[in-house]
Amino acid sequence: MLNIIKLAVGIEDIDHLSAVQERKLADEKAKRGKAARLWHRTRHAPRRAEELLDGGSMYWVIKGRVAARQRLIGFEKETDEEGRKFCFIQLDPELVPTASRRHRAFQGWRYLKADDAPPDQPKRQGEEDFPPEMAAELRELGLL
Repeated sequence: MLNIIKLAVGIEDIDHLSAVQERKLADEKAKRGKAARLWHRTRHAPRRAEELLDGGSMYWVIKGRVAARQRLIGFEKETDEEGRKFCFIQLDPELVPTASRRHRAFQGWRYLKADDAPPDQPKRQGEEDFPPEMAAELRELGLL
């Protein structure tokens, strides 16, 4: 399975990413009604789209850590008014927290092999009381 990894620029945490995406989806619903979908606009379309759509996800790097993923649903290539090509990546609205893993900054998006992707974050007893970033740090210190 193949995935995409992308920086969530300007995003503070998973809740902030969720709120931003909810606003985008609400705007899309106001424009398109039932046909509304959650999209992320990017400059380059993936060449390996078929592999990505076979169960792949977009992994989000927030504040230097892989923090969440969303299932990839589709891709749509477009051209703007000035003739520049871009791609809309359609995402499942469900954000799935992942095991926190440090990741360096990069531009655009990158392919991410399934073996290199962090697992989904299991909920541990008592952990729901901590913000995700704090829980990740406590796990790294061996305190959770």
